[in-house]
Amino acid sequence: MKRLNLILLVDDDETTNFLNKRLLTRMQIAERIEVATNGEEALRFLTESIANEHPLPDLMFLDIKMPVMDGFEFLDKYHQLPETAQKCILVMMLTSSASFYDLEKLKKYNAVEQHISKPLEEAHVREILAEHFS
Repeated sequence: MKRLNLILLVDDDETTNFLNKRLLTRMQIAERIEVATNGEEALRFLTESIANEHPLPDLMFLDIKMPVMDGFEFLDKYHQLPETAQKCILVMMLTSSASFYDLEKLKKYNAVEQHISKPLEEAHVREILAEHFS
Protein backbone atom coordinates (compact mmCIF):
# COMPACT_ATOMS: atom_id res chain seq x y z
CA MET A 1 0.00 0.00 0.00
CA LYS A 2 1.25 3.45 -0.91
CA ARG A 3 2.29 5.69 1.98
CA LEU A 4 0.30 8.84 2.54
CA ASN A 5 2.10 12.13 2.23
CA LEU A 6 0.68 13.79 5.35
CA ILE A 7 -1.67 13.02 8.23
CA LEU A 8 -2.96 15.83 10.47
CA LEU A 9 -3.98 15.02 14.05
CA VAL A 10 -6.23 17.66 15.62
CA ASP A 11 -6.75 17.11 19.34
CA ASP A 12 -6.13 19.15 22.48
CA ASP A 13 -5.07 16.13 24.53
CA GLU A 14 -1.28 15.69 24.53
CA THR A 15 -1.45 12.04 25.54
CA THR A 16 -3.90 11.23 22.75
CA ASN A 17 -1.70 13.00 20.22
CA PHE A 18 1.39 11.19 21.50
CA LEU A 19 -0.27 7.77 21.33
CA ASN A 20 -1.88 8.38 17.93
CA LYS A 21 1.33 9.74 16.44
CA ARG A 22 3.29 6.80 17.86
CA LEU A 23 0.80 4.32 16.39
CA LEU A 24 0.80 5.95 12.95
CA THR A 25 4.60 6.26 12.96
CA ARG A 26 5.00 2.60 13.93
CA MET A 27 2.63 1.63 11.11
CA GLN A 28 4.79 3.64 8.65
CA ILE A 29 1.77 4.82 6.67
CA ALA A 30 2.71 8.47 6.17
CA GLU A 31 5.77 10.48 5.23
CA ARG A 32 4.77 13.18 7.77
CA ILE A 33 2.45 13.42 10.74
CA GLU A 34 1.58 16.89 12.01
CA VAL A 35 -0.31 17.82 15.17
CA ALA A 36 -2.61 20.77 15.89
CA THR A 37 -3.99 21.20 19.40
CA ASN A 38 -7.23 22.92 18.41
CA GLY A 39 -9.32 23.80 15.38
CA GLU A 40 -7.80 27.25 15.04
CA GLU A 41 -4.27 25.79 14.75
CA ALA A 42 -5.51 23.24 12.23
CA LEU A 43 -7.24 25.90 10.15
CA ARG A 44 -4.11 28.05 10.21
CA PHE A 45 -2.02 25.05 9.14
CA LEU A 46 -4.36 24.40 6.20
CA THR A 47 -4.66 28.02 5.05
CA GLU A 48 -0.88 28.50 5.23
CA SER A 49 -0.36 25.28 3.29
CA ILE A 50 -2.79 26.47 0.61
CA ALA A 51 -1.24 29.96 0.45
CA ASN A 52 2.30 28.58 0.20
CA GLU A 53 1.31 25.72 -2.12
CA HIS A 54 2.52 23.12 0.38
CA PRO A 55 0.99 19.65 0.36
CA LEU A 56 -2.28 19.29 2.22
CA PRO A 57 -3.04 16.35 4.49
CA ASP A 58 -4.38 13.24 2.85
CA LEU A 59 -6.08 12.30 6.11
CA MET A 60 -7.18 14.30 9.14
CA PHE A 61 -8.30 12.92 12.50
CA LEU A 62 -10.37 15.64 14.17
CA ASP A 63 -11.55 15.75 17.78
CA ILE A 64 -14.90 17.36 18.64
CA LYS A 65 -14.31 18.76 22.13
CA MET A 66 -11.39 21.22 22.13
CA PRO A 67 -10.73 24.69 23.56
CA VAL A 68 -10.25 27.80 21.37
CA MET A 69 -12.07 26.28 18.36
CA ASP A 70 -13.82 22.94 18.68
CA GLY A 71 -14.33 20.40 15.92
CA PHE A 72 -17.73 21.75 14.87
CA GLU A 73 -16.45 25.34 14.69
CA PHE A 74 -13.50 24.07 12.68
CA LEU A 75 -15.80 22.28 10.24
CA ASP A 76 -17.86 25.47 9.76
CA LYS A 77 -14.67 27.33 8.78
CA TYR A 78 -13.30 24.37 6.82
CA HIS A 79 -16.24 24.66 4.41
CA GLN A 80 -14.95 28.13 3.49
CA LEU A 81 -11.66 26.73 2.16
CA PRO A 82 -11.34 26.26 -1.59
CA GLU A 83 -13.31 23.22 -2.71
CA THR A 84 -10.23 21.72 -4.35
CA ALA A 85 -8.51 21.69 -0.95
CA GLN A 86 -11.50 20.11 0.76
CA LYS A 87 -11.74 17.34 -1.82
CA CYS A 88 -8.21 16.09 -1.21
CA ILE A 89 -8.53 15.73 2.59
CA LEU A 90 -10.32 12.78 4.15
CA VAL A 91 -11.76 13.95 7.50
CA MET A 92 -12.42 11.43 10.25
CA MET A 93 -13.87 12.48 13.59
CA LEU A 94 -11.91 10.82 16.35
CA THR A 95 -13.61 11.53 19.63
CA SER A 96 -14.55 10.18 23.01
CA SER A 97 -17.90 11.95 22.74
CA ALA A 98 -20.67 9.48 22.15
CA SER A 99 -23.47 11.90 22.90
CA PHE A 100 -26.51 11.58 20.70
CA TYR A 101 -26.44 15.35 20.13
CA ASP A 102 -22.86 15.33 18.82
CA LEU A 103 -23.41 12.32 16.58
CA GLU A 104 -26.58 13.86 15.13
CA LYS A 105 -24.85 17.20 14.60
CA LEU A 106 -22.03 15.44 12.73
CA LYS A 107 -24.51 14.27 10.09
CA LYS A 108 -24.85 17.81 8.72
CA TYR A 109 -21.16 17.95 7.77
CA ASN A 110 -20.53 16.33 4.39
CA ALA A 111 -16.77 16.69 4.87
CA VAL A 112 -16.79 14.13 7.70
CA GLU A 113 -16.42 10.65 6.32
CA GLN A 114 -16.83 8.73 9.54
CA HIS A 115 -16.93 8.93 13.33
CA ILE A 116 -14.38 6.80 15.16
CA SER A 117 -14.32 6.39 18.93
CA LYS A 118 -11.08 7.02 20.78
CA PRO A 119 -8.55 5.57 21.05
CA LEU A 120 -7.34 5.21 17.49
CA GLU A 121 -6.55 1.57 16.80
CA GLU A 122 -4.46 -0.09 14.14
CA ALA A 123 -7.50 -1.98 12.84
CA HIS A 124 -9.36 1.31 12.29
CA VAL A 125 -6.41 2.79 10.44
CA ARG A 126 -5.97 -0.25 8.21
CA GLU A 127 -9.70 -0.22 7.41
CA ILE A 128 -9.58 3.48 6.46
CA LEU A 129 -6.52 2.93 4.28
CA ALA A 130 -8.05 -0.08 2.52
CA GLU A 131 -11.33 1.71 1.90
CA HIS A 132 -10.04 5.13 0.84
CA PHE A 133 -6.39 4.87 -0.20
CA SER A 134 -5.85 1.48 -1.85
